[in-house]
Amino acid sequence: MSGRFVRASKYRHIFGQPCKKELCYDNLRVSKNAWDSNLMSVNPFYLSVNWDAGAGGAFAVIPLEERGKLRDQVALFRGHTSAVLDTAWNPFHDQLLASGGDDSKIMLWRVPDDYSLIEPREDVYPIACLSGHHRKVGHLQYHPTAANVLASASADNTVKLWDYEAGKDVVSLRVKDICQSISFNADGSRLVTTSRDKKITIWDPRQPEPVSVSNGHQGAKNSRAVWLGSLNRIATTGFSKMSDRQLALWDPADMSQPLGGFTFLDTDSGIVMPFWDDGNHVIYLAGKGDGNIRYFELDNDTFYFLSEYKSSDPQRGIAFMPKRGVNVAENEVTRIYKSVHDSLVEPISFIVPRRSEGFQSDIYPPAPSGQPAISAKDWFEGKNAEPAVFDLSILYDTNGLTALNAASTVSIPKSAVPRPKEASKAAEAKPAINDVDLPKQAEQVQNVPEPVKTTTPETQEEVYQRPTNPDKVKIPSVFSGDREFTRRSSETTSPKLKEQELAQDKTEPKPIVKPASVERKVSISVRPSAEESSSPASAPTKTSTTSSAVKEKISGSIHDISSRIQALEKRYEEETAVRDWKIAKLEETIQRLTAQIAELEH
Repeated sequence: MSGRFVRASKYRHIFGQPCKKELCYDNLRVSKNAWDSNLMSVNPFYLSVNWDAGAGGAFAVIPLEERGKLRDQVALFRGHTSAVLDTAWNPFHDQLLASGGDDSKIMLWRVPDDYSLIEPREDVYPIACLSGHHRKVGHLQYHPTAANVLASASADNTVKLWDYEAGKDVVSLRVKDICQSISFNADGSRLVTTSRDKKITIWDPRQPEPVSVSNGHQGAKNSRAVWLGSLNRIATTGFSKMSDRQLALWDPADMSQPLGGFTFLDTDSGIVMPFWDDGNHVIYLAGKGDGNIRYFELDNDTFYFLSEYKSSDPQRGIAFMPKRGVNVAENEVTRIYKSVHDSLVEPISFIVPRRSEGFQSDIYPPAPSGQPAISAKDWFEGKNAEPAVFDLSILYDTNGLTALNAASTVSIPKSAVPRPKEASKAAEAKPAINDVDLPKQAEQVQNVPEPVKTTTPETQEEVYQRPTNPDKVKIPSVFSGDREFTRRSSETTSPKLKEQELAQDKTEPKPIVKPASVERKVSISVRPSAEESSSPASAPTKTSTTSSAVKEKISGSIHDISSRIQALEKRYEEETAVRDWKIAKLEETIQRLTAQIAELEH
């Protein structure tokens, strides 16, 4: 009997499913900075993109449900004086993130509760700044189990471990050359770095001296390392001396040689970005400059090639969705966001095909829950803790996450960041929604009082403090029906709400601000001179002039309201098209499954 033996694997038929352009994020200006970073970061609710902002540095945060073409002018997260190089979302609070820039600073940010890009809004400014590096900060990663711990790698040849609640670096690790990647193990007790001197270094991140230093890929281009979670293995990507792209697997206990040697990938020139799915033991490899994404399954210390997602659109940036953000109802095991031509971000869902429509427990083992397992103080004192996990069947039963992940043990630094003068003036005229302190107790999340005016002693600026309001929020999916969320969305553009908004605008018109010229004319008409009082035709002329100016202002207000209605109608049409597309996809799926059933019956 002849034939080829096929290795049994539940992930052998995994495939990547892209989105139509109308369901992508379009009209972006992705940063063109040459620093080797992923350019993007994602969590279950937001996507951050390093922005080509011209002067200074900035990045954009896009709510995942707001798909389609963005406005030409969007609110940005501004604070860096040079280009933003990397961003990282806090795994224990979905509204907090950190950014590192070419200005050697690390900024901490908080996404406002009602954040949306549908309508114009003010830029967002940082809530804290961490200073300590002397050159550009190119890589950031939060600790996987400890609250308020952040690792940063800089071109000053240091890796710093921060307790950002205290606003200081507790440990500083000295590397021999510029660090090219950093990665924690599952419980955060070890850290691996790759550097430009072609070394792979393993650290106890609480000790200044390395645990081991070994030779890595020998090519001149950048290499990257990722710790393979609970398997206690390290995967690296890099180049050979002949510039071939390679993949290697390492045992942290013996780093003298990779397990099984270096695996040849291809001869392309783009840096390979690895992403590890710890629940499924699958590694995804995305090359910069090419449109393909390969994935391998790790079994018995061997990488087995599964398949390859092929695309003609090259990618420069990649973001990997945490497991708690996938759509388990569609058997989606991971979702990757790739940048295309620096103007569009395309979600790609990787799906394991199954006939059963129930929850597939064999491909969804317990995953990190987004809750810290240990405090920063205990971790820096030498204690370790396994990651807190939860059963992913909860996502299937509730059709997505039920609330923003806001752990009460996550805090922000006590030091404030002075805001620009323009932003301060705007804050005096309108309650600020950017500088918000996190609740200290979980009970405060449920009660939302009116904004309270306070003064921060560091800046002596008036700031409105308001606790978070994480009402029920569900994960938006590009492959399933719309799910409810608290932020402003397409639901606010229904015809009924448009009529209510129009009626409100008519009953409560905006106050008309009269310019100085109009007020001068009014005062002249009220107190005419002797010559004007003797001339009966003069007063009516000035009164008519004033009346025409007021009418012009009213006409301008009506024009603004009409423009707003047109924008809402356009948004409603776009969302209707998305809904119709989803229905068509569901009908197509039903027909396909029905045909398969008929085939099996015959």
